[in-house]
Amino acid sequence: MNRIDRVTAILIQLQSRKIIRAQDIADRFRISLRTVYRDIRTLEEAGIPVLGEAGMGYSIMDGYRLPPVMFTRDEATAFLTAEKLIEKFTDNSTDSSYKSAMYKVRSVLRSTEKDMLEDIEDHIEVLRGYATPDKEILNDALQPLLKSISEKEVLHIRYHALHAVETTERNIEPIGVFLSGGFWHTIAFCRLRNDYRDFRTDRIIEIRKTNERFDKNHPSLKAYLKQVAEQKNLEKIVINVTPETARQMQQVKYYYGFVEEKLNRDMIQMTFLTSSPESFLRWFLMVAEDADIVSPASLQKSLRELVEKITKRIG
Repeated sequence: MNRIDRVTAILIQLQSRKIIRAQDIADRFRISLRTVYRDIRTLEEAGIPVLGEAGMGYSIMDGYRLPPVMFTRDEATAFLTAEKLIEKFTDNSTDSSYKSAMYKVRSVLRSTEKDMLEDIEDHIEVLRGYATPDKEILNDALQPLLKSISEKEVLHIRYHALHAVETTERNIEPIGVFLSGGFWHTIAFCRLRNDYRDFRTDRIIEIRKTNERFDKNHPSLKAYLKQVAEQKNLEKIVINVTPETARQMQQVKYYYGFVEEKLNRDMIQMTFLTSSPESFLRWFLMVAEDADIVSPASLQKSLRELVEKITKRIG
């Protein structure tokens, strides 16, 4: 990227949030802090009202050259939800392009919408799932749920649980939404049960606002899911596989607790959370010729013992 394109991109990034740290700019463009300071000075000399706050970062004067195209809150949260999906279910090139587009989307938002996106970002997650949600069974629950999270408003729902005979009515305080197993879910504090519950959105028959605000200090979705994982004693497993093998594992990997993957030299490093390391190990044997267990060491030992046992049996 040449300097003119980089300086323009920095301007868009500055417009995407209230405050941007110099280190964040340096990390994004892989440049030194000195280069960041020089580029900021270039923007100032061009008449851009860049405000610097010691120990905080840089910001653009609110309303500066705000483009005429504006997005509603619903549109902004839709973009953010799509960003989470693309991050999980597309290749790195598409993900990078979409993130670049999101900087532009954020740059045209008013300060209140920028604040809303920053507040709600940790409340949307895309977890493991082996199928794409069926459009025919999805309802319009996601936007009311996201609004409720942003505005801290109690929602009234009619809900039909998977194994229940009757439909229940309850008031809930949503803390986040996520995609798992081909279905969208919301985690919410249920006033009927006086505890947090997982609701599948396609089983929400009716959803409406109550015009009542909640002031309970709920955990973020990430914090709640981490706590649940710890309570269920899920074990973290990290493996390295060849790119070809990783492509072959795309569909089935979600059954075994797939969380994320990243490039590790010439291999793909995949992370899983599972409650049954033994079942994972027997599945791993199918790809073991082109894969290695990175951690935990106990699983490496179990693999060696299992291979020795099989070898002795087949003689």
